Amino acid sequence: QVTLRAGAELDAHRVNQYTLILRAACPGEDEVEERLFVRVTARHVLRCDTPFASAEGDVVQVLADVAPRTPLYAVLPQPLGGLTAFPSPSFLQFRLRNRNTPLTLTRRGVVLAPDNGFDPSKDTQTFRLEIEVMDRHGHNCSGAVRVEVLPSRRPRVTFPELHRAVTVTEGIGPCEVVTQVHARGDNVRYAILAPVAPALFTIDEVTGEIRSTRQLQVIRAHLLIRAYNALHPDDHATATVNVTVQGTDRQAPRCDPAIFVSQVSETISPGSTLVTLRCTDSTSTDGCLHYALEGPPFSRSHFCMDGPQLKVNTTLDYDSEAMAALGFQLTATIVVTVGGQPRQSTRVPVLVTVTPVNEFRPACPSGATFTVPETAAFGSVVGRVAGTDRDYPPDSLEYSLEGGPGPAQPFSIDRRTGEIRAVGALDSQQQKSYRLVVRLTDTHNDLEPRKRQSRLCDVSVRLQAVADQLPVCIPEVQELRITAGFPGSRQPVTRLVCHGGPDSAPLTYSIVGGNEDGRFRLEGNTLVHLPGDRAEPHPFVLLVEVWGGSGGRRRSSLVALVVHVTPRSTPAPPSSSTQHTTLQKEPLVVTQTEAVWHPPAWFVAVLTISGALLLATLGCMARSLLCSSWDVVEHSRGKEEQGHSQASSPVSVWQRGWVPCQGGRRALWPSAASPVSTQEQFDGHAQDPRTGRDYLFNSMTGARRWI
Repeated sequence: QVTLRAGAELDAHRVNQYTLILRAACPGEDEVEERLFVRVTARHVLRCDTPFASAEGDVVQVLADVAPRTPLYAVLPQPLGGLTAFPSPSFLQFRLRNRNTPLTLTRRGVVLAPDNGFDPSKDTQTFRLEIEVMDRHGHNCSGAVRVEVLPSRRPRVTFPELHRAVTVTEGIGPCEVVTQVHARGDNVRYAILAPVAPALFTIDEVTGEIRSTRQLQVIRAHLLIRAYNALHPDDHATATVNVTVQGTDRQAPRCDPAIFVSQVSETISPGSTLVTLRCTDSTSTDGCLHYALEGPPFSRSHFCMDGPQLKVNTTLDYDSEAMAALGFQLTATIVVTVGGQPRQSTRVPVLVTVTPVNEFRPACPSGATFTVPETAAFGSVVGRVAGTDRDYPPDSLEYSLEGGPGPAQPFSIDRRTGEIRAVGALDSQQQKSYRLVVRLTDTHNDLEPRKRQSRLCDVSVRLQAVADQLPVCIPEVQELRITAGFPGSRQPVTRLVCHGGPDSAPLTYSIVGGNEDGRFRLEGNTLVHLPGDRAEPHPFVLLVEVWGGSGGRRRSSLVALVVHVTPRSTPAPPSSSTQHTTLQKEPLVVTQTEAVWHPPAWFVAVLTISGALLLATLGCMARSLLCSSWDVVEHSRGKEEQGHSQASSPVSVWQRGWVPCQGGRRALWPSAASPVSTQEQFDGHAQDPRTGRDYLFNSMTGARRWI
């Protein structure tokens, strides 16, 4: 008979045929050898897990104090061959071969602890379970589980005090606490064992408080209390409590005041008396009264009793987080007990509210130095002054700037947050840094709102220089020729190519000269011509100002545009495109030599005053003389230049020259000599650098007219 070895596993996908060589011999005959071929076919076979199906079986270790019927182990079959899914436990049958075990095997193959749990008093215990698993097709597998029960590590239930004697006075009402017992251990519960049917007392099974069930009279009672582990009732301990109810002919002391409520400052010194109780008992023997304090530990630690006097024990710090957590109120109870038997007591509640005192001045921050670029926009945050104050509530400060914002101090500070903001123009060339004086004033730190403290703090603000960069236009001078369109139309002429600094704001463009009849306008950087009904060719010299920069430091440049407008009736070149002529710029070399001399301060002051008086005198005299003669000279000069212009060649000759511009700026300006109409038109506005007077000028003829 050939059998399959125990524990052997067949897998048709790995080995589908075995060849066995069998040798047999009978006495006196030759040995015969034959071969046996065993073919393994793939089919659904039930297989148990390897540790479970081994000869030793699977091992489970549990503690002896596990709860009754706790799941300890679950038998799970494994697939083999072509099986792709686990069989559902509902289609499997689990059978326990050995019956001599307290463990339980459920229909789903789960091993449970005994119904009464394990015996915690024994040492290590071992239980072996042999289990057979069978599916609905008759396939089966078997294995074993060894459950090792280890000694419990939990503490045993014990009473630290096995005997207790309690004495109470008669008259205690129902449900009042007489005493309380306490046992060590896990999941401790309490019960009264004797008397079996207690008529006077009951015990809370969780807290161990023993209470009266009715009003007590003079009696002696003996109680036997059991404490046990709720999960393991066999783990228990017992203690005895003797309750003596005594009669009384004395009354509790009477105290004045019966309730003490007060409000004290946090600066009250330790040892100060808050209240003196006046207590008496029925026998008027004040010497037999005892005073004690009860209440929360933190509150009670701030008081002490000196006989009937309640005194301050430690400093009442209003500015601490612990005091704030209590709402700045300390509570306690004064227990006044009269001597003798039975002892009678009276309780006096105490409520003390601590009030704040502004003890500390605000503190300045260290290293209050900020840096801001000189191009900072209005309202930009420069920095934050973070002052501190040790009074409660912490850091409740108000900020103010000494002197307030102004031209000499272009900053403001937020009253609540201490943020410093720029509110004026900043120029590092005029002033590289500012020294601000910030006042810190505390708020809500004293019971009296007017008791406030302040401190002055120095704050330094340094200006970070930003390189000035004028808008650059290429080219700076353009000569353009266009043919006028129909009246009322819109005719683009050219687009200005300008750029500012890398961090500058978008450029803005405006026509500041030469647009005498409003025939040109700017749409962004595009020059647009609005044709009219002019019949003669006419040159326009336009002056365009380009603004760039950001913040309070805006810079501008000027671009000159010479536009020759030819009417539609005048023959024009065959090309309809706009001609752009860029004038070549000649290099301009400026040589400047500076001599430095540092005279003494007194000499500078005297020279400045004398020079100012002399210049004022000479200016008044020169102004009166020049004003009367300048108009005559300019008028005659204008006529000469006009006559020369009419007699010159009709060919336009353009020269580069420098002419004064509005605001004292100097810009590249083309001077021209070309045929124009006899009617003078002034397309420029400037200021004479010598006299300071404003005048209009004609860029074609050079004629001027004083304003």
